[in-house]
This record gives sequence, C-alpha cells and structure tokens, in this order.
Amino acid sequence: MASSDKKTKGKRKIEIIENADDWLITFSKRRTGIYKKIFELSTLCGGEILFIIFSPAGKPYSFGHPSVEFVAKRFSNASQHLEETTDAPVETYRKERINLLVQHFNHVQDQLCVIKENKKEIALAQRLHGTKIRQWWKALIDQLNLRELYK
Repeated sequence: MASSDKKTKGKRKIEIIENADDWLITFSKRRTGIYKKIFELSTLCGGEILFIIFSPAGKPYSFGHPSVEFVAKRFSNASQHLEETTDAPVETYRKERINLLVQHFNHVQDQLCVIKENKKEIALAQRLHGTKIRQWWKALIDQLNLRELYK
C-alpha cells in the first residue's frame, strides 16, 4: 500500500509548542475539529452537551446541544425531578438491574444454605454410622482397641 493512498496523517508524535503565537494558531485550527467531534457525539448518543474551552489568550468559546443556555440551566438546577429529565430511562434500567442482582444474590445465598444443611446432615449421619461401628458391645473382639477391651 502506497503512502499516497492515506487520507489522514495518522497517529504520530505531536511536538510541544513553545511560542505563544503558535499556540493561538494551533488553537484556532483545532477548535473547529473539536466542535465537529462534540456535535457528532451529541448526535450519535442523543446526549445534551455543554463544552466550554478557553483560548491561550483567555477568551472563552462554548458549544452546547441543544443550546448552551438549556444545558447550563439543567446543570445549575440539580434539584429537578428525575421524571422530568432524560435520565429517567437510564435510572429505571439501573434500578431494575439492581433488583435482578439482589434477587440472584438471594437465590444463590439460599442455595448455599441448603448445601450447608446437607453437609451437616451428611456429617451427622457419618458420625452416627461411625459410632455404631465403634460400639464395643456390637463389635467383634478383633476390632476393639485396648481401652474398649478394658471396658
């Protein structure tokens, strides 16, 4: 593949700019690219975006979708009810997911309790079975140890 087929310069190392005039030129060239990316993000995701950037000279530039004022009012009014925002479907999904996870946890915990009870019953049965064998009056004399023989 020839290098002339490329449409972009690709990924490469960016030089650090030390001259203040070059900062302003670079900022003005890249600002429009940033605006395009932010607009694309808001369009693809359906999000409300407020973007504020300051130039090296200290001049503010802003971008907002649907508008800067609308998003700024939403941000400053944090006490707005959840049903009135676009976050309601996300919050509903999050609550639903948490409920499902809690139900799954409770189910697994119940299964764990059943397994523990079964293990206790098995251990008790093994102990009882082992005790019956070691009862000296029912065992053969050859199977008794010295203490049991003494009794």
